[in-house]
Amino acid sequence: MSTGQPGAFRRLTHRLTRSSHELEADELRRESIDLGVVHISDAQQRTKVTVLGEVRSVTLRPRDETPALDVEVWDGTESLHLVWLGRRRIAGIVPGIKIQATGRITTRRKVTTMFNPAYEIIGRAGQQHG
Repeated sequence: MSTGQPGAFRRLTHRLTRSSHELEADELRRESIDLGVVHISDAQQRTKVTVLGEVRSVTLRPRDETPALDVEVWDGTESLHLVWLGRRRIAGIVPGIKIQATGRITTRRKVTTMFNPAYEIIGRAGQQHG
């Protein structure tokens, strides 16, 4: 008699053998669902969306005339680049911080990108929001 559900031992073994990367991805996906934001992998192009993720990298892209701050955010499903034109830095946005961003998603040079989004710093990775 099998109900199709894995047994308690199998679930425990699966949980214990997962990498920290997989556990972090699950946590970020769960938090996105709890806050009602869109997963980056599910976001529609050219529509206004709100996403939540962890900052993976912060890069200043110097241009001849206008600098651009490029922040890579990962939400456990996919990465998104938040680009602020004319900015060299934004206080508080550093690798490891959780950020919620709202704007329109586009693809630029095969990279999923959101330009000049509205944003809110949520907290450090590993902290629960609320």
